[in-house]
Amino acid sequence: MNRFTDRKLPVKLSDLPKNDGKDQYEITVDKGQVRIKASSGVAACRAFYDYTKKNGLGFYSWNGKRFDAGTMLPDMASLKVKSPFEHHYNFNVVTYGYTMPYWDWTRWEQEIDWMALHGIDMPLALVASEAIMARVWKKLGLTDEEINSYFVAPAHLPWMRMGNLSQVDPPLTEEWHQSQVALQHQILKRMRALGMKPVCPAFAGFVPEAMKRLYPDIHIVQTSWAGSFHNWMLDPQEELFHTIGTEFIKEWEKEFGRNDYYLADSFNEMEIPFPPVGSSERYDLLASYGDKLYRSIRDANKDAVWVMQGWMFGYMRNVWEPATLQALLSKVPDDKMLLLDLAEDYNHHFWHNGNNWDFYQGFYGKDWVYSVIPNMGGKTGMTGFVDFYANGHLPALTSANKGNLVGHGLAPEGIENNELLYELITDAGWSDQKINTDQWYRDYAQTRYGKTDPALQQSWEYLKKSVYGSFTDHPRFNWQFRPGRVRKGSINVNPDFYKAVETFASCSERFQSVPLYQTDLIELTAMYVGGKMEELIQSVQDALLLNKKEVAQQQFDRFIELGEGLDQLLSTHPTHRLDYWVRFAENASADPVMKKKYQSNAKRLVTIWGPPIDDYSARIWSGLISDYYLPRWKMWFDGQLNNRQIDFASWEADWVKKDHVYAGHTSGSIQGKQSLALLNLATQVSLQQAQRDSDTKVFANWSNSEFGDKDGEVVFAVTAADLKNLSGLKLVRLTGNEDLKIKQIELIADGQTVFSLNNLRSSGQFRYTQLFPLDVPAGTTINNGGEIRIRVAAPKDSSAKGEIQGVYL
Repeated sequence: MNRFTDRKLPVKLSDLPKNDGKDQYEITVDKGQVRIKASSGVAACRAFYDYTKKNGLGFYSWNGKRFDAGTMLPDMASLKVKSPFEHHYNFNVVTYGYTMPYWDWTRWEQEIDWMALHGIDMPLALVASEAIMARVWKKLGLTDEEINSYFVAPAHLPWMRMGNLSQVDPPLTEEWHQSQVALQHQILKRMRALGMKPVCPAFAGFVPEAMKRLYPDIHIVQTSWAGSFHNWMLDPQEELFHTIGTEFIKEWEKEFGRNDYYLADSFNEMEIPFPPVGSSERYDLLASYGDKLYRSIRDANKDAVWVMQGWMFGYMRNVWEPATLQALLSKVPDDKMLLLDLAEDYNHHFWHNGNNWDFYQGFYGKDWVYSVIPNMGGKTGMTGFVDFYANGHLPALTSANKGNLVGHGLAPEGIENNELLYELITDAGWSDQKINTDQWYRDYAQTRYGKTDPALQQSWEYLKKSVYGSFTDHPRFNWQFRPGRVRKGSINVNPDFYKAVETFASCSERFQSVPLYQTDLIELTAMYVGGKMEELIQSVQDALLLNKKEVAQQQFDRFIELGEGLDQLLSTHPTHRLDYWVRFAENASADPVMKKKYQSNAKRLVTIWGPPIDDYSARIWSGLISDYYLPRWKMWFDGQLNNRQIDFASWEADWVKKDHVYAGHTSGSIQGKQSLALLNLATQVSLQQAQRDSDTKVFANWSNSEFGDKDGEVVFAVTAADLKNLSGLKLVRLTGNEDLKIKQIELIADGQTVFSLNNLRSSGQFRYTQLFPLDVPAGTTINNGGEIRIRVAAPKDSSAKGEIQGVYL
């Protein structure tokens, strides 16, 4: 608490027993004296943070902290809180790749403080996994070379641990292993001192192929993931599986002490060749697998609990139907298994396949944790249904299929983004009552900024109609992808979002001395500018397809101007900077060769990832915009003007390997002025202004359902004014999976066919959009009526619908 407040406070602590196994606390403040009764260290920290927030005194976040209580803390009558859950879980296996691979103790200490204040008591703790595994494998006889050629560089370790890949940017050095062991000692010591229950790694079955040199007759299956990556999985029926699993736990506890919870994931996004659904062979095999894995933990620590991530419960239901999961769990004692129902937000808002606890009948008597995934890949784009994150757990608490629901958690793929969501989710985990998100935001603004303003609440209403009232799987702008791949991004920057940012910014002068407000304004401005950049690059693409190069150049210059301004603005942000990310990697080694290797590995993850999986972890960061996204678009634009093909793959690979020096963090009073100046520039790029020379007009709507299984046509009226400067027709698909198949376009004026285009091929390069250049004959007039007639071939997807737009240059 003292690191939060930056001063020693008069706090008296006393013990309080748990309430039916669940944490509880009571806090009273009288004449500045704080008295906290709590059932754990985490509960005590949560109690104090709850007090500070309820009184608007302070806030603790990744972007900074605020504590302003004056000379004496305000009094508060007794506040009693009982958690509805035994456990409050945090992290995803891949958070150790997308955010934490190179963290040092200083950063870890801050994170543990954040977790304690937010009431997290069950964090995933995977640091030094490879150091312990290497010891076990060496005892079996593998050489350093065999082990190191299997290992991957730090940012990709999560996927090696889950069996998805191996041999990406190896090796791991002895220096790395020693530093990680020392770091994990610090992490676990602090977690345990606070009463946290860390979830540590177990052996999930993945080994180097070289293991067959020592054991030629063992059965090893090569795994496959994402089309290009592989690992090797040891058959659980082999005695060697039990040997490695048991020795790993023993070696871990010899180094770090006894632990209660161990994570092992063996089926992450992998198609395992199980016997077919319904066959007894399938279920017998899975029951044996679960039994063997659990025994490999139990025989080293009889009290340990096997923890398993449940991403596949919603993501791969075609594989994990109820009987399959039930079989896997069948031979594990109910109190020795903890299932992480990882992604209920995806169940409800992306897959739309209902509650996992209903589908799997309360998880067949096993303990389980309700969880959400508020971030994919560490992306910084804003998204999320705030009302769901506030209250989605309530139906589980009262469900007839709740079974042994014991925890609430969050499993983000990356953190240091969308701070509002994490504050809301962690508050929800300590409540069994419905949260009114409007009132919650009022309190949030007051405690985060130290004061509030009516404009903030109005901005919140707009945010709930845009980015925080929708759910996007992977929120990215089109300009974060390799040029030519995507026309439209997936961030919900609709008109309400633009109003939200403008309204939020309207009170910037009043909040100019509030750092957290200025940081939030930077993030909102980044989304605003990013949306305008997306509109601009779309208009550039249209102009080029219609051979209007001067218009394209004008729009592209605007795009670059906004991008460069955004990069400069983000250089003042505490964390949304490439140099912030890369410097953790560089500082992970004293060896100049390894510094450069780690830098490249960190850069690889947030760009080409492998390849493949390019731009999966796209971040809206300074340094990344100016050094990666904008140069890539400049090459593309030059190639379009000069009819040259660009080898993007080679340029991207070279960029990952190059040694770069970044300007780094800029701070100070310029933040607010920069934000407002960039917003002012961006507001001039409304959709119509951005396309001042390439405007669009919606002529008609189309629906494949109107055509049935036959050829058809779309006919719409046009006037002489419509034809003036008409350069093309754009056919945009809004729903469904099939674009219109155009056979002919005719312009009819005063009953006469002015021109007819046959055997058409779209000039468009993107899904969802087709663009057909039109050359309306000079002097064409319409006195008694005109129409455009588009003949289409019989469709296959009757659900597809869209618009027909005129493009003007």
